[in-house]
Amino acid sequence: MTKISHLFFLFFISVFFVSCNVADKQAVDNQAKNNIIDSLSATTPSAMKTILFFGNSLTAGYGLELPEAFPALIQAKIDSLKLPYKVINAGLSGETTGGGNTRIDWMLNQKIDILIIELGGNDGLRGISPALTLTNLQSMIDKAKKKYPDIKIILAGMEAPPNMGEKFTTDFRSIYKELAEKNQVGLIPFLLETVGGDPKLNLPDGIHPTAKGHQIVAETVWKTLKTVLEGQ
Repeated sequence: MTKISHLFFLFFISVFFVSCNVADKQAVDNQAKNNIIDSLSATTPSAMKTILFFGNSLTAGYGLELPEAFPALIQAKIDSLKLPYKVINAGLSGETTGGGNTRIDWMLNQKIDILIIELGGNDGLRGISPALTLTNLQSMIDKAKKKYPDIKIILAGMEAPPNMGEKFTTDFRSIYKELAEKNQVGLIPFLLETVGGDPKLNLPDGIHPTAKGHQIVAETVWKTLKTVLEGQ
């Protein structure tokens, strides 16, 4: 990330939490929940495997049409390669790892072959202890592996705001790498690489990626996901 992009990102991450609490958040969340239910209810051919994107407003594609969000772009890529995978977008605005640790129980009622966990950003913004964030993420990994021993998991890394102090941001950053190594799961070091903080790639709120921003995020995700798919 360039120095300028990094400075924009510091601003981006500092105001992210405020943005996730706009007046129409409830309506957005309700629509997201309906989208998730529709995805889960859709019939999946027996030969198809399922990829679950489990995250917050970034995964949900806040401010965009669902087909513009990076999970849908990943589905389009998969379809173009004629791979037997169905993508489910399970993103909810404002979700923390604590909320995700509860919600994942319901999501795992459907067979999941590949799980991408994009959570933790809101923990950092709220000043939640990195140790607790790590515990919650570990719990999600444990639940998924217990339910489906052969499941493949990818963690999408995020950054904590600098105003939390150097120790906090350093400890937070290390969570994803530590968990990936401990559990031998895939890792996307930083989901918003080259996108976070760039005004040309974010909506007018300066926070959530535009359709073009999501295209870049999809490319970042694909680099890691492709390796997992090739190993299936």
